[in-house]
Amino acid sequence: MERVKQLPEKQVTRDMNGHLEGRTADNASPRRVPGESSSGGDGWRDERPRSVEDNEVSLPSLATAYSTILRGLGENPDRQGLLKTPWRAAKAMQFFTKGYQESITDVLNDAIFDEDHDEMVIVKDIDMFSMCEHHLVPFIGKVHIGYLPNKRVLGLSKLARIVEIYSRRLQVQERLTKQIAVAITEALQPCGVGVVIEATHMCMVMRGVQKMNSKTVTSTMLGFFREDPKTREEFLTLIRS
Repeated sequence: MERVKQLPEKQVTRDMNGHLEGRTADNASPRRVPGESSSGGDGWRDERPRSVEDNEVSLPSLATAYSTILRGLGENPDRQGLLKTPWRAAKAMQFFTKGYQESITDVLNDAIFDEDHDEMVIVKDIDMFSMCEHHLVPFIGKVHIGYLPNKRVLGLSKLARIVEIYSRRLQVQERLTKQIAVAITEALQPCGVGVVIEATHMCMVMRGVQKMNSKTVTSTMLGFFREDPKTREEFLTLIRS
């Protein structure tokens, strides 16, 4: 299958009201989203908003905050069953958001290889666990990633690691989808990238509308996946097979 190697990339993003915005590489940059650098194409290299040392320093204040929450709910943090709950909850929250203390550079180190391969690479059904930043409850699902190499390939397990870094943060699914696609694009400079996420949100299942079987599907298509309908169709067909 022959493909012209370079096409203007067009990224699909969402504005603050959830409306779609598009741009090509020749246009002005889109609105910056949390977790992306404003310094340009290498922004993914130096992302590390939190360190392991920060965890140790902040743990007591997090535990105190959970004690306050328990009291606000009408509970007694000093009763036997809750004595260690604030500390357990604080440590759990740090684990749920451990993506803040990891960087893409750490993950991709020595895992990008020169390879004369120009056919689609897909890793699908990557388990994903994240935390909704609006209600601090989980959303859980699957991530499907495909890319068209441009003389370089990425170690397959690293795609799952990229998902882990960005999902283990306070997120909205739309931003998470884009961050994964942009990180792969900036690291590999492939001919195209496609990312699809299917997830169940506990904020819709446990509260609010309480729709048990609802799923949210989001996608980001860059390069050929955006510009070429046949490439996009091939990707979507393969992840559903």
